[in-house]
Amino acid sequence: MPGYIEDRWLRKRPNPETGKRERTAMYGKCTRYRVKGIPGVKDRSFDALQDAKTWLATAQTDVRRQEFVDPRDGDLSVKEYIGTHWWPTQVGDPSTLQAIEQRIRRHVLPHLGALPLNSLGTDVLRGWLKQLGQDLSPGTIRLVWATMSGVLEAAVEDRRLVRNPCRAKTVRPPAAAPGRLEAWPPERVLAVRAAMSERYRILAVIGAGLGLRQGEAFGLSWDDFDFDQGVVHVQRQVKMVRTKLCFALPKGRKVRDVVLPESVAQAVRQHAAVFAPVPVTMAWDDPRPPQTPVEAKHRRPRTYNLLVTGRERKAVNRNYFNSYVWKPAITAAGVIGGLERRADGKRVWEPSREHGFHALRHFYASEQLEAGESVVSLAQWLGHSDPGFTLRKYGHFLPRAGSRGGGAIDAVFG
Repeated sequence: MPGYIEDRWLRKRPNPETGKRERTAMYGKCTRYRVKGIPGVKDRSFDALQDAKTWLATAQTDVRRQEFVDPRDGDLSVKEYIGTHWWPTQVGDPSTLQAIEQRIRRHVLPHLGALPLNSLGTDVLRGWLKQLGQDLSPGTIRLVWATMSGVLEAAVEDRRLVRNPCRAKTVRPPAAAPGRLEAWPPERVLAVRAAMSERYRILAVIGAGLGLRQGEAFGLSWDDFDFDQGVVHVQRQVKMVRTKLCFALPKGRKVRDVVLPESVAQAVRQHAAVFAPVPVTMAWDDPRPPQTPVEAKHRRPRTYNLLVTGRERKAVNRNYFNSYVWKPAITAAGVIGGLERRADGKRVWEPSREHGFHALRHFYASEQLEAGESVVSLAQWLGHSDPGFTLRKYGHFLPRAGSRGGGAIDAVFG
């Protein structure tokens, strides 16, 4: 295996006359022993010969196994590694990338950004988790932890770290909060719908009657309804990327068809008779200016006749809808207590994460299962790629869960 140790203080060949190795010009001015000649490995110097021999043997073995990591490559700061090496290589859905960037900017760099990458041991991570626990919920901490673990895993693959400290057994993010989803009763759904203004009331019907996500409901076009076949083609959503709206494929980039109940179809027709569908043009997938011809082709504006628009005949902005339509409606329906005054005098809404628009989707799932629909069909209508996920999330909505098996045993031994 290539590699050797150079003595920088003495010449390699002895003096022919004295038989001794003479001193070089660097004698006493630098580290004496330097390991050189290993392909792909930077030279490294040592004061003691035995240290140089040990490192040479270890480096040769690791290079042979393709496991060599030079500790000096991990000396750069966490902020420098993320900004220079990791973040520029990230690709994916723009809104997902925005969420990742916010986690790093708000919760990673303020605490760990100045530290060398190779100094992130389990003790540092335990202290970081403790700091996060003072301000964030367990669910948010788990998301931040997963993001940081992804960064460190990339550093391992880039040969800057030997191992990912986030995978150590002695340090873990907080466990997910126990509990299960609780579906709204029909009376609550109807009360919330009645409390919404007429322009947006159809969204409650779409959420509870079709199980669509909020962005998918905003992105529904009149042309997506096939009233003859009794189906709705869920082909897009309206999403927000850095405060700007655009069209995009549904979550997971999966389009699907959902059965259209007659009552929902009738409500859609009635809404369209009062509020005619409006053609809305927006960029596709990413509202930012394209940088290449390929991006320009992919992001080119598209026009759809949206079923629901705001008063300005534009796509519904989720921030406006949640603050000025949804929360006043669930307050009027008695779901939450409404605005609260903080110590600084500002009025904010009562925390209501479990009562967001997604609650209508949970209601839809519970009603379908209670009616005896199969989990496979429900998974398809909800846009889940794995029916097992649907079962794990909504299985407790199945009617008489646990009693059927008991009845079967009773039939045998009864």
